[in-house]
Amino acid sequence: MDEIDSQILALLTEDGRRTFDDIAQRVALSAPAVKRRVDRLRRVGTLRGFTAVVDHEALGFGTEALVELFYVPGVTLDAVADSLARVPEVIEAWSVSGEPDAIAHVRTKDNADLERLIRQLQSDGSLARTRSQIVLSRLVHRRGLGD
Repeated sequence: MDEIDSQILALLTEDGRRTFDDIAQRVALSAPAVKRRVDRLRRVGTLRGFTAVVDHEALGFGTEALVELFYVPGVTLDAVADSLARVPEVIEAWSVSGEPDAIAHVRTKDNADLERLIRQLQSDGSLARTRSQIVLSRLVHRRGLGD
């Protein structure tokens, strides 16, 4: 990957619907050359895809939280991943170092819905406890990095 590839990725991260012509003008290449580079970036896995950015509040999901999950001994990460994958409010989840076994990034309608979700997660008995932080505001968001 060279500097031009980095510029192409930055432009696509800013707006995934940019045309090859638009990108070509900005990086001083032809549109076919940009297409070849984008195709190569996709083929090697550097560019994993394109997506739409959704305003979750506009859809009625006004509460965003990070929920630390503490499981009972013996629960495997595969079991954790399987159970969290079945919960649509879980946007992303990570295994982490430190006290919690995992952290789930969730979006719910409101605080009462967040409480319902936490109770749902606790219902099968594999979750010993949780600790939650409700997101008040997003201070930094770099689109494309970590999405």
